[in-house]
Amino acid sequence: MKLTIVGCSGSYPGPDSAASCYLVEEPYDGGVYRLVLDMGNGALGALQRYIDLRDVNAAAISHLHADHSFDLSVYYVVSRYHPDGSMPKLPLYAPAGADRFLSRSYGPEPDPGILQHFDYRDLSDGMKVELGPFTVTFAAVDHPVEAYAMRIEAGGRTLVYSGDSGPYEALDNIAVGADVFLCEASFVESKVNPPHLHLTGAEAGTIATKGSVGRLLITHIPAWTDRAEVERDTKSTWDGPLDIVEAGQVYEI
Repeated sequence: MKLTIVGCSGSYPGPDSAASCYLVEEPYDGGVYRLVLDMGNGALGALQRYIDLRDVNAAAISHLHADHSFDLSVYYVVSRYHPDGSMPKLPLYAPAGADRFLSRSYGPEPDPGILQHFDYRDLSDGMKVELGPFTVTFAAVDHPVEAYAMRIEAGGRTLVYSGDSGPYEALDNIAVGADVFLCEASFVESKVNPPHLHLTGAEAGTIATKGSVGRLLITHIPAWTDRAEVERDTKSTWDGPLDIVEAGQVYEI
């Protein structure tokens, strides 16, 4: 399984990265299956550095905040108006209401408009789906809107993606035994942070330690946050392999 960090800036695109977007690839049926996790603002441009947009097989969206979903509206433009012809409907797994959300974010146009270019599947807690070579399990996590962590399994290897969440037992549980835990850490321990929103590096490290994960990848750090402080916080609770990810990095899982 190959993971590419397409965008990793938390809350909004930063000067060095688009907002959240991760490309997961695995050989399948004589080719390669390409699953996109989140498509935040700024991500669609960066995604084209790695693949042709016509080669995306499916997308899974953790929640419907702009920094995780807005560029689906731009994907629609490519899908509908590509000079080689309209692209097939993209299987899209997202929280309930994603179709209405994207229609509003794109802007009014005659029906069915944007809705005809995605094959929507509403997520639910504990939902498990087969996408090509991937088995993807979704767990509801703690965020102000409906939000999910994802456990992606293929070829005997496991990637867990936290999405956005505060500390939460379901996130602890879904991370257990992951080969790679891609976890947000938007907050730092030195501040007073609001509850039910995000993790600190120390909290991410605690989840990784309790779950005996193989490698911890910290993501979703806003541009206004000191990455070195997040790293120090993480190392206070985690002593295993660690990366504070940057856009463009590639990991073989």
